[in-house]
Amino acid sequence: MASQPPAAVEARLADLCKELGVDEGVAGEAAAVLEEGKGALLASPSFGSKSPEDAEKLCFAFVLYCVSKLKETKAGSSGVRLWEILKGCKLKYDDFFKESQRLASRIDQVLGSRYGSDWEARLELKQLENLVNLLADASRFYCKAFNELFLSPSTDQEPGSTTNIPDYIRFGWLLFLILRSKSPELFKDLVSCIHGLVAILAILLIHVPAKFRSFTIEGSSHLIKQTEKGVDLLPSLCHNYHTSEDRLKEMMGKSYKVIEVFFSRKAINASEFKTVNLDKIDTDGLMYFKDLVDDEIFQSNLEKLEKLSSTTGCQGELDLEMFLTSNDYVLNAENSSGSSANFGCSKRVFETLASPTKTIKNMLAAPSSPSSPANGGSIKIVQMTPVTSAMTTAKWLRDVISSLPDKPSSKLEEFLSSCDMDLTSDVVKRVSIILEAIFPTKSIDRGTSIGLNCANAFDIPWAEARKMEASKLYYRVLEAICRAESQNNNVNNLTPLLSNERFHRCLIACSAELVLATHKTVIMMFPAVLESTGLTAFDLSKIIENFVRHEETLPRELKRHLNSLEEQLLESMSWEKGSSLYNSLVVARPSLSTEINSLGLLAEPMPSLDGIVARQSIHPDGLPPTPSKRRPSAGPDGNCYPQSPKRLCTESRNSLVEHNSQTPPPKQSQTGLSILKAKYHPLQATFASPTVSNPVSGNEKCAVVGVQIFFSKILKLAAIRIRNLCERLRHEELTVSVYNIFKQILDQQTALFFNRHVDQIILCCLYGVAKVSQLSLTFKEIVNNYKREPQCKPEVFRSIFVGSTNRNGGFGSRHVDIIVFYNQVFVPTVKPLLVALMPSSTRPEDKRNTNSQIPGSPKSSPFSNLPDMSPKKVSSSHNVYVSPLRQTKMDALLSPSSRSFYACIGESTQAFQSPSKDLAAINSRLNYPTRRINTRINFDMVSDSVVAGSLGQPNGGSASSDPAAAFSPLSKKSKTDS
Repeated sequence: MASQPPAAVEARLADLCKELGVDEGVAGEAAAVLEEGKGALLASPSFGSKSPEDAEKLCFAFVLYCVSKLKETKAGSSGVRLWEILKGCKLKYDDFFKESQRLASRIDQVLGSRYGSDWEARLELKQLENLVNLLADASRFYCKAFNELFLSPSTDQEPGSTTNIPDYIRFGWLLFLILRSKSPELFKDLVSCIHGLVAILAILLIHVPAKFRSFTIEGSSHLIKQTEKGVDLLPSLCHNYHTSEDRLKEMMGKSYKVIEVFFSRKAINASEFKTVNLDKIDTDGLMYFKDLVDDEIFQSNLEKLEKLSSTTGCQGELDLEMFLTSNDYVLNAENSSGSSANFGCSKRVFETLASPTKTIKNMLAAPSSPSSPANGGSIKIVQMTPVTSAMTTAKWLRDVISSLPDKPSSKLEEFLSSCDMDLTSDVVKRVSIILEAIFPTKSIDRGTSIGLNCANAFDIPWAEARKMEASKLYYRVLEAICRAESQNNNVNNLTPLLSNERFHRCLIACSAELVLATHKTVIMMFPAVLESTGLTAFDLSKIIENFVRHEETLPRELKRHLNSLEEQLLESMSWEKGSSLYNSLVVARPSLSTEINSLGLLAEPMPSLDGIVARQSIHPDGLPPTPSKRRPSAGPDGNCYPQSPKRLCTESRNSLVEHNSQTPPPKQSQTGLSILKAKYHPLQATFASPTVSNPVSGNEKCAVVGVQIFFSKILKLAAIRIRNLCERLRHEELTVSVYNIFKQILDQQTALFFNRHVDQIILCCLYGVAKVSQLSLTFKEIVNNYKREPQCKPEVFRSIFVGSTNRNGGFGSRHVDIIVFYNQVFVPTVKPLLVALMPSSTRPEDKRNTNSQIPGSPKSSPFSNLPDMSPKKVSSSHNVYVSPLRQTKMDALLSPSSRSFYACIGESTQAFQSPSKDLAAINSRLNYPTRRINTRINFDMVSDSVVAGSLGQPNGGSASSDPAAAFSPLSKKSKTDS
C-alpha cells in the first residue's frame, strides 16, 4: 500500500466523500489530514491479516469520522455520521472499533495539532462502542423474546391477512426507539432498555391478534402468575425476564403516553374493553388502544413509525433501526459486550485465581479439564448472555441489597464509635460526597449538549437509586470487613483502618463499580470510578480480593466482573504513568527511584474531599464538615492521628524519594522474588502510607508488604497465562522455564514492566526461551495463538513503549512492535537470564577459550594474528565478491550462540509477513526497473590503518568472541521476524 501513488489514494478518498455526500469543508479537511498522516496511516501494518483494500477503507473511515466529529464540535458544521461512513465503506462496527485505537495512536500528533490535546475524549469512541454493544444485546433479546411469544414467519400467515410477524416485530422495535428518543436519559444502561422492551412486548401481547401467539393462555409456561381474574400479565413477564415490577409499570406508563401523543389515540382501561385478546387476562392496571394494530390501519401506523424513525431513529452516529433490520454492519454475536465467547477460559481463570488452595505450581500444571485449549475445547458449556447476566445480577441488587438500611447498622456503628474518636459521621459524609461524584444528581449547566459521557446524561431518579444501592452495599461489606479484622486482631478498636481515607474510597469505588456493572451502563464505564474518586488502579487492586471474600452473596457474574477488573489492573493499568504503585516501589525498591523519577511515573496526591466537592459543584449545606476539617494533632507516626484525608491527600510526591535517600535498600532474596508467605497481613498495613512501618513486623515498611502482595498476584496471573499459551502452542515443556524467566525479570529487572503490559513480557519470555531451546517457534506462531486468548488486544503486540521522544518541540512516547521491542530492549536487559538457560557447552563465555570448530564454518587460518582482508569470490558463474567488514562495524557482529536470542532475518523480511511476500519484496529490490548498477566494486575499502590495528590484536581478540558485543543490537536490516 505504501508504494501506491499518493494521488490515487487521495482520489479514492475524494470519490468516497462524493458518494457519501460529504460537504466540501469536511471533505477538504479529511484530505488534508490524510495527506499529513498518510505515512503512518497507510504504512503496511506490522501485524494483521487484512487486505490492503480493507486497511485503506478503515483508514478512510477513521479519518472521515474524526474530521466530521471534531470539526462539528469545533465549528458547528454538519458532517457525515459514523453509520453512513461504515455503510459506504462496507465495514462492520466491530472492525472499525478494533482498528480505531491503533489508527488513533498513529496520527495522534496530527489530530492533536489540529483539534487540541483532548481530541480523543471528544470522539467518545469507547462510549460509542459500548452503546453499539448495548443496542446489539437489546435487539437480540427482543428478537428472541418475540419469537418465544409469537409464531415464526413460516407459520403465521393466514389467507386474507395483510400483516405478518416481521411487520409486528418491526412495529415493536420502532415503538421502543421512539420511547427511547423521548426519554434518552432512561436508556443509558442495558437493564433499563430491557425493561422498556418488556413493556413493548406486554403492549404487543395485548394488541396483536391472539392467533399470532405461540401459546394459549390455559396452562401456558410463558404466563404462570395467576389471579382470580386470570393471568397476571406483568408479574408473569417479570418472572420470565427478571425485571422489576415497579420499573416495568413505570415503563408501561411512559409507553402509553408516547402512543397517545404519536398516534393521537386515547388510552382506555383494558377492563372496560372487551376483545378476544384480553380473554382470561387480568386487565387491572392495563390500558388498551383501539385500532392500534388492526389490519385496516396497521400499515399506515407502521409507515408513520418508519417515517419518524428515518428522521429521529439515528441517535448521533448510529442508525438504531439497523440493529433489527440488518446484521451486515452490526457487531457479530460473539463480539458483543459481555460476550461469553471465551466463557470457559474466563471461568477457569476466575476459579483458579479465586481459590485459596490453588498454588502457582498447580497453575503451571496442565489442567485436566477437557475444555482446555490442548484438548480442543470439546465440552460445550452453557453460556450466559449479557442480558441474562445483567437481569439476574439486578435481581440480586433488588432482593438482597435494596432491603438493607441506608445507614450504618448498629454493629457497624459500634465499630466506628469504638475508634479513638467516633467516625460515624465522617463515614456517612464521605459516602455522600464520593457517590455524588460518581452518580451526579445536581444539575450542572455545562453550556453544551448532553454527550455520552456527560454527567447530565444520568436520569436523576436513576442516579439516586444507584447511589442508594452502592451505599447499602458499601455499608454491608464494611461491616463484614470490620468483623473479620476484629476477630483476627482480637480488638474492637480499628482506628488505623477505619480512619484510612484511601481504604474507604476503594471500598466505595468497588461498590459503585458493581452497581454500574450490574446495569451495564454506557456512561461512567471503568475506569471512570477511579477518576471520580481520585484513586489509581493500584489502589483499587488492594480491595477486590477482600471485597469478594467478605460478600458471600455476590453473584458469580459479579465475581467474574471483579476478576476481570483485577486482571486489567494487574496486567497494565497499575503499571501506567501516575500509578501509586510507583510511590510504593521507590520505598520498597530504592534502586528503582532514579528511573521512576526520570520517567515521571509517580502518582499525584489523592484529591481531598474538599477538592472533590469543589470539582463537582456539590454544596452539602447543613451537613457536618468534611472529615479532613476536624482532626486531632499529629500522632506517633507523624501523620494526623487518626490519619486525615487532608494529610494523606496533600502528601508530597517527592517525600517518598527523599525518604529513600536515607533508607538502605532491603536485602534481596537469594532465590528470586520474595513471595508473600502465609503470614497474616492486616488491611491497615496494605492501605497505610508506604513509609509507615508494618504493624506486624516493624522491620519492614508497609510499601514492602503492598508490593509483595501485588507481585504475588502478578505471578499467579502470569502462571495461568503462560500455561494456557504453552498449551495452545503444544509446547507444554516450556511452561516452567518461561515462568521462571518471567519471575526473575519481575524481581531483578522490574523496570522492564514500567509503562508496559504484562503479556508483552510473557510473549518475549516465551520466544526467548524457545530460541535458547533451539525450537523452531516464530513470533508469528506465538502471536497467532495469543490472539485466541480472551484477554488479547492488538495493541499488546503492535504498540510497546520504548521511551520518550522530542517531537515538534513537545515530548511524546515512542512505541514499536513486539519484535523491535524484543531485539532492542528485552534481549539486552534479560541477556544474563537467557544465558543461564543455555547448556554450558553452548554459552558464549564457555566457547571463548575453546578450539572447537563450529560445524559448517571454514577452517581457521594458520596465521590467526594476520586477518585475511582480501575479497573472496563466492560464485563460480557470477563476478560476486564478499569483503570483510571494517573494524568499526565488527562490534555489531553476533556469535552463533548469542544470535539465537534475537528475532533475526531469515524468518521474514517484514514483521508477520508471509514467505511469498518476503520473496516478492526481495525480488522487487533486486530487479528495480529504473535502477542499474554501473559502478565497479571498490577493492580498496580496507585502509592500511585498519589492517595495522588488527595486527595489534591478541589471539582470538575478534569482536564476535566477546559476549557483551555478541548481544549488541542488530542492524536495522536484521531486526524483523515473522
